[in-house]
Amino acid sequence: MTDPKDTTTHFGFETVREDEKAGRVQGVFSSVASKYDIMNDVMSVGIHRIWKDAMMDWLAPRAGQRLLDVAGGTGDISFRFLKRAGHGHATVLDLTESMLVEGRKRAEAEKMSASLDWVVGDAMALPFEANTFDVYTISFGIRNVTRPQDALKEAFRVLKPGGRLMVLEFSQLPNPMMQAAYDAYSFNVIPRMGQMIAGDRDSYQYLVESIRKFPDQDSFLGMIKDAGFGNAKYRNLSMGIAALHSGWKI
Repeated sequence: MTDPKDTTTHFGFETVREDEKAGRVQGVFSSVASKYDIMNDVMSVGIHRIWKDAMMDWLAPRAGQRLLDVAGGTGDISFRFLKRAGHGHATVLDLTESMLVEGRKRAEAEKMSASLDWVVGDAMALPFEANTFDVYTISFGIRNVTRPQDALKEAFRVLKPGGRLMVLEFSQLPNPMMQAAYDAYSFNVIPRMGQMIAGDRDSYQYLVESIRKFPDQDSFLGMIKDAGFGNAKYRNLSMGIAALHSGWKI
């Protein structure tokens, strides 16, 4: 097995050792945890809410389902899932404890704590038995995983037969001129917003760069199929600024 100290990956546009990336990502989200939800609204002009609703529309949660929401942070996807399902259970897993702390506060405020578990853990080595969950979601998180293919394999392992994977992630616009305009906004505006609102320019510079390093829609679809998922498809959102990928453990 290759030693992580001998292999490299990307942290935004920076090349780092594989064994360094998780700690760097954890530092980013620890820094922005208290302002993360506000920044999502500001950066996307609230459109991230429409994307997450589209995720729930395609997912169509059912009563009694068990959800694992990986890189679930403050619980945004889990709250939506539980409200749609009527009753069920969600486990929010995240590498960064401070993000989960913010999520617990929201759960208590919305009186949803009884339906939620909060677990600090790694997407590449999930602390759950095989065939445990009905649904696995990861929203704007898989691009931060050191080895996304390992995370997809773990998703397949912990899902029950017939279980559903759904990934919401920033992606690429098919039109070069539109992509150039979006890049100009991302690189010039978002880090400044991060400084103004969260007091952290560097973390949001990384988040913008990490989007550009993530595979395009078709490449990522291939990764999902390689992990074992069947009936894998994707849908573009906002012309490809984000994309929803779906797959089934058949």
